[in-house]
Amino acid sequence: MKFITEILSKPLFKATSLNGISILIKISIGFITSKIIAVFVGPSGMALVGNLRNFLTTVQSFGTLGFENGIVKYVAEHKSDDEKLKSTLSTIFFSVFISCFILGLFLFFFSNYFNELIFGSEFHYSFIFKFLALALPFYIGNIFLVATINGFDEYKKVIYINIIGNCIGLLVSGLLIWKFKIEGALLSIVLTPSLLFLVSLFFLNKRIKILEKINTKSFQFNFLKSISSYSLMALVSAVFGPVVLIAIRTFIIDKIGIQEAGFWEAITRISSYYFLFITSIIGIYFYPKMIVAETNSETKKLFWKYYKGVMPLFIFGLIIVFFLKEYIVQLLFTKEFLPVSKLFFWQLIGDVFKALSIILGYQFFAKKLTKEYIISEIFSLLVLYCSSVFFIKLYSIEGVVMAHAFTYSIYFITLSIYFRKSLFS
Repeated sequence: MKFITEILSKPLFKATSLNGISILIKISIGFITSKIIAVFVGPSGMALVGNLRNFLTTVQSFGTLGFENGIVKYVAEHKSDDEKLKSTLSTIFFSVFISCFILGLFLFFFSNYFNELIFGSEFHYSFIFKFLALALPFYIGNIFLVATINGFDEYKKVIYINIIGNCIGLLVSGLLIWKFKIEGALLSIVLTPSLLFLVSLFFLNKRIKILEKINTKSFQFNFLKSISSYSLMALVSAVFGPVVLIAIRTFIIDKIGIQEAGFWEAITRISSYYFLFITSIIGIYFYPKMIVAETNSETKKLFWKYYKGVMPLFIFGLIIVFFLKEYIVQLLFTKEFLPVSKLFFWQLIGDVFKALSIILGYQFFAKKLTKEYIISEIFSLLVLYCSSVFFIKLYSIEGVVMAHAFTYSIYFITLSIYFRKSLFS
């Protein structure tokens, strides 16, 4: 475990230690929010909340045109060149503004269609999409501002915004769910991100006067081509991923019931909490090193350092989670969610393969293997959907976590073969 000591002694870790606090706060608030949703809206409400969350990910991707990571990259490159910075910010701002305006019109005037698409014809929550349409400029504007701050390497400000956002989210969610139950839970998901717009604007204005950097004369069509290619990978996963998850959840609701769909959302939430630590340590330590690794030998050392150092700790943690599963379910949710306990085994098996795969998947980003990433992402999503339908028909709700395990085992084997030179050379 030498690399753990190495991480702790690095300036990079010290610089990002605040991010660890932010993650702990996010997880803690996530626990509290999950408990509030479980108490006031139950498993059926949890399922609807899951669908809206997935849909919002797709809306965010279309609204930002997938430019979020590109904003960080190009602002970082041009922050010392005022003219290029103006061109970058102006081109992105007006492109995103047009996208956001068109998307908002669709959401508002086709709210009934989106209601049926996301929630089903038996639910009548079209007003949620009208609220989303009105809040969208502030929601997308906040993403634009945060990405710009990140590009200036003001990581502390970004973390502060995240912490403030999580706290605001808890207060708004708690109040709305208490007052309006399921409608409040759905509204909180839509409204909370937009409330951070003024907070982000305040932090960014301390660095630059953003409005002075944006004008129509600085708009450049040529720049769109560069940032569009950079954002393609982000768009694929952010659009197709949620669509597949919504389709699976809708299939569960139609074939088994909305309560069972809520149970799946619950186990998915639990999984997302402990995976924050995996993605964090890869982002802090491994990913930067993968970018600069020039040979298969250097990459191999990083892969096996992860497998020998991180994976044993992760698997040990999952074993503890498995034996405490009933306590965890009752702590995070209510006794009504106890059937979730039977989903843990296959979910944890799948999460082991997911953790094994994720370090390999980062290689696509490190080496900008765009075409290969898109093919692998679409392939894995197709396997997930088809295997979910197949196993759900055979094993009811347990089938969806079996499909999760099956998909990531196939994904791990596929990536191991593709990156075999980096793994075994």
